[in-house]
Amino acid sequence: MLFRYLYSLLGVLLAVPLCIASSNIGSRPQLESRVSDLFSNSTDAGGHTNNWAVLVCSSRYWFNYRHMANTLAMYRTLKRLGLPDSNIILMLADDVACNSRNSFPASVYANKGKEMDLYGQGIQVDYRGYEVTVESFLRLLTGRHDHTVPRSKRLLSDSSSNVFVYMTGHGGNEFLKFQDNEEVSAYDVADAVEQMWEKRRYNKLLFAIDTCQANTMYSKFYSPEIISTGSSALGENSYSHHNDMDIGVAVIDSFTHYILQYLETLGKTSKETLKDFFGIYDPSKIHSHPGISTSLSTSPPEDILVTDFFGAVAKIEISPKSSELPISSHASYSTQWEESPNTARNRDDLDKEREEPSSSSSFSSGESTFGGNGNVWKSPLSVDNHMKRVFGTLGGLSGIGLFAYFASRN
Repeated sequence: MLFRYLYSLLGVLLAVPLCIASSNIGSRPQLESRVSDLFSNSTDAGGHTNNWAVLVCSSRYWFNYRHMANTLAMYRTLKRLGLPDSNIILMLADDVACNSRNSFPASVYANKGKEMDLYGQGIQVDYRGYEVTVESFLRLLTGRHDHTVPRSKRLLSDSSSNVFVYMTGHGGNEFLKFQDNEEVSAYDVADAVEQMWEKRRYNKLLFAIDTCQANTMYSKFYSPEIISTGSSALGENSYSHHNDMDIGVAVIDSFTHYILQYLETLGKTSKETLKDFFGIYDPSKIHSHPGISTSLSTSPPEDILVTDFFGAVAKIEISPKSSELPISSHASYSTQWEESPNTARNRDDLDKEREEPSSSSSFSSGESTFGGNGNVWKSPLSVDNHMKRVFGTLGGLSGIGLFAYFASRN
């Protein structure tokens, strides 16, 4: 009779963990939904939470002064609209400001009035000189860096990032020259962007390029959520806007000049859209035919704010309460701290010491002695510890029951 009651009790105890497991079955569909979201490439209107920018000047030498000015002027505008240096990757030869032919040492200007020194605004160049190569650019986009490359030189974007890529230099039909030494093709850039999409490195991407026959550089894109624009069509040149007689060379290109002129009218909270942005293009002023491609984007230009790329105005996504996974009722114990028996007595002693300060106080050296003399706080009572105790107890009882069962048979 005794063994019968023992077996019944054992059966009840063994049923407890089964009940706990069955209570969590309802969360399985929700968990599967989370896993599906984790490995999917889909984006939605609420997926944008941060902006990144990659600014590339692919030219070097003094006579390409305007290309460096293009990039630095774009860099300054992004910072003015709130995008921090930590989210801007700047690539330029950086051989103009301190060039021996520069009449204004350590300065770069993008207008003949020399009203603003673009080089004196605390710039942070991430890739300088001969670091600006086709390989470094493609590795930057794809995230395939050597382990020695610091985080400051990496594009740390994710599936919630809107990425703005701006390139300027000398180019031709489906290629852009780097440092007058090598070329990157439209196919190379398109494949790199595809890797970005597969790795969930952007939410939406805006590609802008100012070079001769610029529109051919985005003609090979095939990845989703890309909006592209260029300064000139196939067979057309991209012209400079004006020269500075004191500096002796052209200081900015027309396409970039009119873009920056428009962006200077915007603030951080502007509601202007990309449709408004593209609406400023005037071939008669730019002296070429700028191109626009929105076929790969699921959102039309009128639904995308300019500051969604050219600033740091971000949307914060707050998950509803219903989307949280269920937590065991034992979780409440995780916030409770167990106090040692001597804590109350030590607290009273500490209060007395505060009322009667001593010259030999242990706090005089600037080091806290909290935790000494028995005044110790134990670790929190976590859910894992409780569950280990419960299953350990059940396992022990099961062992006792099995031992008693076999003993009774013998």
